[in-house]
Amino acid sequence: MRKFNYLLSTVILFVFTNEICAQLFVKDNSYIFNKGSYVFVKGALNIQGDIDSNNTPGNFYLRKDGQLLQGTTLISTNTGTGKLSLFQEGTVHNFAYNYWCSPIGLATSSTIGNEPFGISLLNRPTTKINSTAITTTGSYNGTTNNSSLNIASYWIFRYPTPSTSYTAWVQSAATSNIEAGQGFTMKGTSGTDSTIIVDETQATNNPGSKQRYDFRGKPNDGNINIVVEGDKYTLTGNPYPSALDLNKFFDDNPNLDGKAYFWVQDPTIMSHNLTSYSGGYATYNFADADVGASVGYIYTAATLVNYDLGGNPLTLPNPPGYIPPTIAGRFAPIGQGFMVMGKTGVAANSTATFKNAHRAFVKEGAASIFLRNSNSTNSQPTEYGFYGEILNVAGTDYTTISKAPPPHIKINSTLNGSAIRQIAIGFKPGSIDGVDRADAKSPNTQSNLPIDMYLVLDNKEYIHSITTFDINKRFPIGFKNNGDGMATFKIQVSDMINFTGSEKVYLYDGLTGLYYSIKGQYHEISLSPGVYNNRFEITFKNATLNVDENLSSNFVIVQNNPNQLLSISNPNALDIKSVTIFDILGKQIFAKLNLGTDTTYHFPTTNLSDGVYVVQLQTTDNKSLSQKIIVKGNN
Repeated sequence: MRKFNYLLSTVILFVFTNEICAQLFVKDNSYIFNKGSYVFVKGALNIQGDIDSNNTPGNFYLRKDGQLLQGTTLISTNTGTGKLSLFQEGTVHNFAYNYWCSPIGLATSSTIGNEPFGISLLNRPTTKINSTAITTTGSYNGTTNNSSLNIASYWIFRYPTPSTSYTAWVQSAATSNIEAGQGFTMKGTSGTDSTIIVDETQATNNPGSKQRYDFRGKPNDGNINIVVEGDKYTLTGNPYPSALDLNKFFDDNPNLDGKAYFWVQDPTIMSHNLTSYSGGYATYNFADADVGASVGYIYTAATLVNYDLGGNPLTLPNPPGYIPPTIAGRFAPIGQGFMVMGKTGVAANSTATFKNAHRAFVKEGAASIFLRNSNSTNSQPTEYGFYGEILNVAGTDYTTISKAPPPHIKINSTLNGSAIRQIAIGFKPGSIDGVDRADAKSPNTQSNLPIDMYLVLDNKEYIHSITTFDINKRFPIGFKNNGDGMATFKIQVSDMINFTGSEKVYLYDGLTGLYYSIKGQYHEISLSPGVYNNRFEITFKNATLNVDENLSSNFVIVQNNPNQLLSISNPNALDIKSVTIFDILGKQIFAKLNLGTDTTYHFPTTNLSDGVYVVQLQTTDNKSLSQKIIVKGNN
């Protein structure tokens, strides 16, 4: 049974049936207290201010995953100078950013509907209903202790105009000019606050890197528009005092590319210098799922990079100090900020709209996670589970929805020992083989890296490819080394989500003709400077297994080290198109073409250094055989 937990003190309710009321009026000197459940208001909410000068306005308290949902179908008509109060925790220290989107704004007496937000609306909790106002500092470091919360206003920035440029960041500082639906950045605090809020959690206000904030103001409601433009980013987030269903949001906004980009920063770096940052964007991909039929999302972790003074990706961290989390949920929790991008071709000054129909009651957990920079393996929830009671009172009952994401595999590659790139290949009936909205490019700050791995679609770099499944399909995978010397990549399947199409996954090297199993083990390759977009593929079948069985009975390849000769026996006089020798790095060392039908061939190996080589033999009917040889005694 759906729950509606509340405490009322002289609260006037117009039309109240079970958990639904047409309008809700909270008189001054009164309050509603909701813990662990939801309140649904079908119409307007009026939290009255102090009208009798006794300093006790109306208040609405949401505690311990309590949430407010509203059924307004157009713009908000919320009024009153009383306050909605809710808690949310940041997840970083004073040197790192969280991306936020406020669920509340100013509550002025003359304004109906949503109002701007500023950090002056944040408070430090002292009891389950009381808080003290924060203070701001001109210092770069926010601080906290058992009696105060001091926020460094310098780091409050918006990204108000769709862009791909670092110069688009605009400082808001302590000004209340952050519109409903606009995201903003805020760094955490140093210090600790051991205050424990009764009935909230057993955690303190701040154990050292996880500050609890009390957002107090008029709750956001109704349609909230944000400006978007094709191939440009907009900083936004969940603008409501409830969870936000990302799939419903993206499905209802065709001007967007269907991705949410979450900022992740290495918490081991204690510096405010931009050139010291190591961070990047994790990617949540709606994957054009059928809302109401499938959870339908794919998520890949961030690749952390370093930046120059212009905010451009510059280098990879070396050595890597932090492995990003690989979890994110379909339901953005209260306060979560993220980037979105306009779909290619969308005109400037276009809009995307948040609606009450996109809201849901979902407690924070595996399905609704405030993306945090913790690399602890002791407390991370299951990647694709649901937690607590899940309800959308505006329509869909989520208990009827399949809880399985589309089948997909994730592949990780280390980038010269400095960072990790994660890509995903997903499968969905009705998907196309070419590029569409379901596929995902590399986020802006992760593209154009000096060393990288990616999927190749239309000769461009992608991190997600969504298509229909066919065990015979092959997926081009690219590697880039724009460094000065050799770069090493270690490739491995990191996860297989609901994927049962094949027990095998291979990396195919088109240069050597060899297949390497990358499920349950990694394959290491070293590449000289260059871009390799036409050499490697991900496959589910080793095409040489059958070919080798046939050809291996027709040829004998032997390395004769005492005589420094490679000998090939062709007793059945098959027509040989080519014999090629590669070193272990894939570099071509030797090649002979159109050898004909001789029964025996000898090739000198005196010029080869000691080591392992690959001999590839190809017949005129395009069947191939690859075999490793070991050369010894030449050095």
